[in-house]
Amino acid sequence: MILRSDETVDIDVPGSGAMRVHLFRPVADGRHPGVLLYSEIYQVTAPIRRLAAMLAGNGYVVAVPEVYHDYEPAGTVLGYDAAGTERGNALKLTKPVAAFDADAAAAIGALAAHPACTGSLATFGVCLGGHLACRAALDPRVVAAACFYPTDIHSGTLGAGRNDDTLARLAALKAELMLVWGRQDPHVPPEGRAAIRARLEDVGASYEWHEWNAQHAFLRDEGPRYDPALFLQAMTQTLAFFRRTIG
Repeated sequence: MILRSDETVDIDVPGSGAMRVHLFRPVADGRHPGVLLYSEIYQVTAPIRRLAAMLAGNGYVVAVPEVYHDYEPAGTVLGYDAAGTERGNALKLTKPVAAFDADAAAAIGALAAHPACTGSLATFGVCLGGHLACRAALDPRVVAAACFYPTDIHSGTLGAGRNDDTLARLAALKAELMLVWGRQDPHVPPEGRAAIRARLEDVGASYEWHEWNAQHAFLRDEGPRYDPALFLQAMTQTLAFFRRTIG
């Protein structure tokens, strides 16, 4: 599919002002399911844009919010370097979890109301975004969530105060999850993955679980940890998951 990838919309988030959201969608007329895609700590980088375009090219309206809109000017992209990593990690622990949740509610509402969207919604996220995609899936409007190596769920350390409640709130989850992990990921060690899976079993969640011999950020098509073969396998599974859950 030929895509539009040049659209942005600024959405008002109560309490924190405008949030820029980047939109990717097929050019052809028609309506498509929506995917709210959450980035890493670096915001809407070139690899994230390519990931969004891949999803959109398979028949989805993809919305990518700037997760640090309340701290950085619209359009800010942090570098994949020491300075960018330091800034992204600092903001991850500065922004209140309630602000992340307010962003999600606003973005979900805007995506559902987009004239090219059917209103059938999923979330997708990598790293920090994997965690945010999981939290956003607690919204009853979301049917499914694909969460790639989501950080901080097992430790409950997202946001200001490092005291999120994501594991506890999984009891209220209605959406189906797809969770993808790299066994060589130091950010989510084996005991962390085991704690998340045990919680999903305890609450009777509907989920699929994939672990591969891969590093953290193996999906990012830039840098030494990129695994092209696993990228293709993972995205094939993601598209099958979305086809089954949101169409």
